[in-house]
Amino acid sequence: MTELHIKNMVCDRCIFTVSELLNQLKADVSGVEMGRVILSSPLSADQSVLFEQKLKALGFELLKDKELQLIENLKTVIIDLVRNQEDALRKYTVSAYIEKEIGRDYKTLSTLFSSKEGQTIEHFLIAQKVERVKELISYNELSISEIADRLHYSSVAHLSNQFKKMTGLTPSQFRQKGERKALDKI
Repeated sequence: MTELHIKNMVCDRCIFTVSELLNQLKADVSGVEMGRVILSSPLSADQSVLFEQKLKALGFELLKDKELQLIENLKTVIIDLVRNQEDALRKYTVSAYIEKEIGRDYKTLSTLFSSKEGQTIEHFLIAQKVERVKELISYNELSISEIADRLHYSSVAHLSNQFKKMTGLTPSQFRQKGERKALDKI
């Protein structure tokens, strides 16, 4: 088994795109998930070069450095937490959830993340939550109160304060304007 780590895989469409690329290369794929590919057998030298070139052309990057792989895994866990694990937001503290998912001490991860990314894990998490709030607002299906509850904010005021600090707009003002960022640009 060969495991590859890929930067900027942030959604199901990214998984599909990387899967298709591997199929075109006739790679022996066991699984593809956000940020990670598992191959039954390694890529040939030619396949590796072509894979890396095509990944770059699509906005992805093959990660070879272990620390960068760990950081990308951490980002993937946070994105998944915010987008798909609403129950986990209620059940665990963010640090406990990250430790559980990654199997490393939070303090060590936090120090590494800050040194490599130039921002704290908390700031990255807040940015992800704000983008999720923007997404949910743009669907126009939930009230701000329901969004605050879904993303486990302590109150609507807490959500609104964080949102305004990050965007310069209140959630209501954003609802009227509606500009979002791609997850890999956060």
